[in-house]
Amino acid sequence: MPERAKVSTAWAAEAAGRPGPAQDGGTGAVACASEFEPVIGLEVHVELSTKSKLFCGCQAAFNAPPNSHTCPVCLGLPGVLPVLNRKAVEFGIKTALALNCEVASFSKFDRKNYFYPDLPKNYQISQYDLPLGTSGYVDVSVDGGMRRVRIKRVHLEEDAGKSVHESGTITGSSFSLEDYNRTGVPLLEIVSEPDLRSPEEAYAYLSMLRSILRYLDVSDCKMEEGSLRCDANISVRPKGSSVLGTPIELKNLNSFRAVEKALAYEFRRQAEILARGERITRETRHWDESRQVTVPMRRKEEADDYRYFPEPDLVPLEIEEAWVNEVRSTLPELPGVRRERFMRDYGLPAYDAAILTESKDLADYFEAAVAAYGGDAKAVSNWVMGELARLMNATGTDIRDVRVAPTALAAMLKMIDDGTISGKIAKTVFEEMFATGKEPRQVVAEKGLVQIVDEGELARIVDEVIAENRDVADEVRAGKDRAITFLVGQVMKKTRGRANPRAVNRLLRERLSSG
Repeated sequence: MPERAKVSTAWAAEAAGRPGPAQDGGTGAVACASEFEPVIGLEVHVELSTKSKLFCGCQAAFNAPPNSHTCPVCLGLPGVLPVLNRKAVEFGIKTALALNCEVASFSKFDRKNYFYPDLPKNYQISQYDLPLGTSGYVDVSVDGGMRRVRIKRVHLEEDAGKSVHESGTITGSSFSLEDYNRTGVPLLEIVSEPDLRSPEEAYAYLSMLRSILRYLDVSDCKMEEGSLRCDANISVRPKGSSVLGTPIELKNLNSFRAVEKALAYEFRRQAEILARGERITRETRHWDESRQVTVPMRRKEEADDYRYFPEPDLVPLEIEEAWVNEVRSTLPELPGVRRERFMRDYGLPAYDAAILTESKDLADYFEAAVAAYGGDAKAVSNWVMGELARLMNATGTDIRDVRVAPTALAAMLKMIDDGTISGKIAKTVFEEMFATGKEPRQVVAEKGLVQIVDEGELARIVDEVIAENRDVADEVRAGKDRAITFLVGQVMKKTRGRANPRAVNRLLRERLSSG
């Protein structure tokens, strides 16, 4: 069978849902994958958080009734003219600067022509040869090292509408409906160079990119609402080769985990094909979340020809240096820089610093708590990353909605330090603070949780426990030191956790050593 026929047969089998390469559960994929490496580039589309659309005054709000935020301009009706949204350009400049890009002094918009149901004009206003920003980079922490991912371009464009598929996905649906509310919402497309070498690196890059965009406050980056979307391009080549393989485009990547899983699957699939001596056919593939596989969408023997030409209804975009400098002056301290400062100024481990600086709001909370506490920053980090994160995850609470003020957390830590409450009691206090927003001293007073520090009272309780557990006490006297843990627990139980564990341990040893 000719090589082309073999490839076409495999493609048709996958498209029909029958097992193709890497879908038959074979073990050869793992072995052959070690001989190859993936080359990955990501195209990220970010919906900008402007109040109105890119070229008209329609609201850009999410989740409105279908087709309720549309007008003749965003629907492309005859006789209308687009007007550029200045705030969207400002957000674009801000992002380009944060990604270390060169901001173009002269840029323009182009018509990208293609025919699809979610594009009412049959063209998209985008940027082609003169984008807003070029030649940037992002430094990403991977496995304890740093990977520099180059940014090829950052450009503005209008979003398309949303296709609502009858079965939930484009594959297998008998019909689709179109909602044009999203049509014309300002998008920023961020295109990386093919510098990523593993699905894990792609995940780390996306995480850092999302963190930067949230720090800038240009987008909420909610993938579940479509405000951050990602397409991946992956090719595979023998390890040690500098020649790029045939790229495959992956779509329907609706979470960071989906990006990672789809890239991992596609790497194994392509490596298996190459190991058999066959060639990769250029195509666009769809990530099937339910089956955890990629499936063919359409063939791409040649590069897409969108017949770009300059948008005749918009004048070129000239960006003065004064405007760029003005925007530059508003840039916040970005997550990478803040992470290094947290390690340097607060003495935090790299792991703590990375977690705390992933979100600007979380980092702000931490710093406010440290300033109010005035003590060990690591103690604050432990509580923020431990109990606070646990309760936030359990209740689905965002840091901005947490009812425990940073000053209240600091006040509770001071109560631990001065012996008012123990660390164990503090967890009970903190849960009540989280649920009610009350100050720690109020919670401690209402629940009677003040730590017992009076040694006379503690000694009396210790004697009671020894008298009630003579066998265990004899074991401790006989040298079985572990048995003392049980006695400490009994004292804590009698005092409802209010006894100081160190004092209890000391008193028990004194009593038992004296006979």
